[in-house]
Amino acid sequence: MENFFQILVISIIQGVTEFLPISSSAHLNLLSTYFHIEDKLIINVSAHTGSLIAVVFFFKKEIIDFGKNKTLFLKIVLASVPLFLIGYIIIRFNLVENLRSYEVIGWTTLLFGILFYFADKFELKQNIKNNFSTKKALFIGFFQVLALVPGVSRSGIVMTGARFLKFNREDAAKISFLMAIPALLASTTYGIFSLINKDSLLLNINSILTIGLSFVFSYFTIKYLLIYLKKFNFNIIIVYRLILGLILLSIAYL
Repeated sequence: MENFFQILVISIIQGVTEFLPISSSAHLNLLSTYFHIEDKLIINVSAHTGSLIAVVFFFKKEIIDFGKNKTLFLKIVLASVPLFLIGYIIIRFNLVENLRSYEVIGWTTLLFGILFYFADKFELKQNIKNNFSTKKALFIGFFQVLALVPGVSRSGIVMTGARFLKFNREDAAKISFLMAIPALLASTTYGIFSLINKDSLLLNINSILTIGLSFVFSYFTIKYLLIYLKKFNFNIIIVYRLILGLILLSIAYL
């Protein structure tokens, strides 16, 4: 029962924070520490796999009709290249562990929340159908690199970059969701290879349950965030980031 509760909480956090601009890596790192999870890697891989399946399933029509959307997807892949390159360097030199402190996560959560606030004040002029050029895709792609630091939020920094370019909120979120596909695919693939190297690739009931629950919460987060953004701004999310950042900094310094 205790394991199920942990898996449920982790799946909810992964499903919600992967697509809301509040940093899934920061929340999962904090949860893993709180729950003292021993098989953290396989649960983390399973949670990301569920989110990957959810975003692919949500955009299945666009993916199936690849011929019509080929240019869009090529730009999404191109925009993901900077993340792959810098991510490889960080992993290769084992730099990520140095970035997981309460202090780092607190500052990034706070400061990039403030940056998001100013980005969200731009006019709603651009849309993904007519204005998502290769140049803009690369600009957003370089913004996404910052998400390698826990607390920045991959979805948050992508939406921030898109809002600076004056994309409307709904399409800024769509760009973020589409860019989640290669990012999650890379993260999941790396996790699977890490498990193989440790002879730990075992699909047990906990990992299956995590995949399933993460899929459900991810899918509904994508669906209802897009509905929400048709009428409202990001202010409530920004306020949450500011409060969380201040709490983490108080833990780090007090």
